[in-house]
Amino acid sequence: MSEFKDLTFEDAMKRLDEIIAKMEGGNVPLEKSVEMYEMGMKLKEFCSTKLNEARLKVEQIENLGDGKVALKEFNVE
Repeated sequence: MSEFKDLTFEDAMKRLDEIIAKMEGGNVPLEKSVEMYEMGMKLKEFCSTKLNEARLKVEQIENLGDGKVALKEFNVE
């Protein structure tokens, strides 16, 4: 998803919300609706990937005791 390389999760969610609001408004021509739907699906996938990466990082945090934690290595594939 190189088209979103500089996009943050929060910005992607905002764009997705905007697309949903426009489509729900019902005043979008069919061709534009299809384009918006396609972009929405790409944004959804981007957000889903970002959430999964964050979840994996959190799962990899290892409690070392005495208030110390470490991050275990993992591969996101």
